[in-house]
Amino acid sequence: MTRRSDAGPNPDVSRSAATANALGDGMETTDRATPSAAETASPAIAVRRATSADLPVVVELRLALLRENGEHPIYGRLRADARRRAYDVFGAQLRSSHESIFLAEQGGSVVGILRCVETLNSPLLHPDRYCYVSSVYVRPAARRTGVLHALLRRAEAWCDERGLSEMRLHNVPGGNASAAWSASGFEVVEEVRRRGL
Repeated sequence: MTRRSDAGPNPDVSRSAATANALGDGMETTDRATPSAAETASPAIAVRRATSADLPVVVELRLALLRENGEHPIYGRLRADARRRAYDVFGAQLRSSHESIFLAEQGGSVVGILRCVETLNSPLLHPDRYCYVSSVYVRPAARRTGVLHALLRRAEAWCDERGLSEMRLHNVPGGNASAAWSASGFEVVEEVRRRGL
């Protein structure tokens, strides 16, 4: 049975973003989705599902994503104890049966991350469930080498395994990551707004 995820309509961001809850649940930082011919000479990219043993690198990458957005009005407000909190939050996500965190490896190092959450849609709308993509981050040195493309291929396979026919994400408008999402076939369908009280 599926559940409604806490990956609701909040956007988490890096240069482009998606979110679910605090600590980078929807953010992503990438430069482009599809590698050019010159980039195909890069070391092979392997994508695998993260395990509990990967928690330290998951925390590292997702905090790096938040720090890269230090100027963002929401994601720039990182708590002083974020690292400690991250272990609990991301550890629970790694154990969840309704989501998967994927890691991309290149040249023996983890260079990228992407989280998929099986999310219930409104009971009034189709489809019943969809994949919420969040926390996408590629280390700066590995950008433009096909890492995002490889992560998305694995996310699509995960969706196929679960019978999900749609992916959604949030991102900040403009920037290279926004262009990468458009090049990957994601279209803009709504805006997220914030009002302080």
